[in-house]
Amino acid sequence: MRYTTKVNKRLFDIIGSVVVLGGLAGWWLTHTPAKHPAKASATTHAPAAAPAATETDKFNKTQFSTTDPSSLWVIVNKQHPLSPVSYAPNDLRYPNVPLRVTGATEMQMRTAAASALEQLFAGAKTAGYSLMVSTAYRGYEYQKGLYNGYVSSQGQAAADQESARPGYSEHQTGLAVDIRASDNQCSLDACFGTLPEGQWLDANAYRYGFILRYPADKTAVTGYEYEPWHFRYVGTALAAEMHTQHVETLEEFFHVSGGATYR
Repeated sequence: MRYTTKVNKRLFDIIGSVVVLGGLAGWWLTHTPAKHPAKASATTHAPAAAPAATETDKFNKTQFSTTDPSSLWVIVNKQHPLSPVSYAPNDLRYPNVPLRVTGATEMQMRTAAASALEQLFAGAKTAGYSLMVSTAYRGYEYQKGLYNGYVSSQGQAAADQESARPGYSEHQTGLAVDIRASDNQCSLDACFGTLPEGQWLDANAYRYGFILRYPADKTAVTGYEYEPWHFRYVGTALAAEMHTQHVETLEEFFHVSGGATYR
């Protein structure tokens, strides 16, 4: 009888332990957060990033017109005359720099270009070079007389290599300038490019917003022979961008036709 009682007591103790353990297990299951599969890294399913924009992509080529005659970026060549051909800028002034002929109309430039030219000449002076304006703005009638003079003396084919027809000249925009050394050495001659003054201009004009408009070996593009004295104001942003990209001509930069054939 005592043995049975002990057995029964032992059995109840075991059953009680099982019940307690089962309760603890249930509590643990209901109060422990379920484990979830590890989240994929943020980049696992993210769309591929677009290629980083290059400096070239960032440059806005449509900021200014290349056809409006009053635009800083207007392109004038044998394929693209000014429209109207009789265009004349309304903000011409004399730059405060040495001029070949004081007070002559062809010494003027548009205001922005004149201001930039003053800075360019100051930079050249600081570097030890003395420059002078040979000619700048040339109106339609002035260009007509100049071109006809070349035709009379050299014939039209030769004239077209050296002088623009009226309405097709960059000088008519008021943004172009022919520069010479103050001592007049190699004035309007290819040898100007070999002078210290010409070399300094070729290397530094872009800093002031000017480009050498008719580089060597670009006659097929621009339609004109090498003119190391002829500089065109396009603004510092475009001049710097062309310098960075190593693109020498407006035609190549903007993918605009040029060449030696008149339209």
